[in-house]
Amino acid sequence: MVMEIKQGDIVQLRKKHPCGSDRWQVVRTGADIGIVCLGCRHKVILDRSSFEKRVKAVISKDE
Repeated sequence: MVMEIKQGDIVQLRKKHPCGSDRWQVVRTGADIGIVCLGCRHKVILDRSSFEKRVKAVISKDE
């Protein structure tokens, strides 16, 4: 089942980023998911399957 993710959503990943933050904002959706670290603004692009495995929780949904 595909996770319901939209641009602007804030997600919490299982592992912390080296800067210490574990919260990321979704900036791109599709076959690949683009996320930006809310601690240091580092950008990462993950394929959808590995993104869904790494997500611990969806913190806030952008309405």
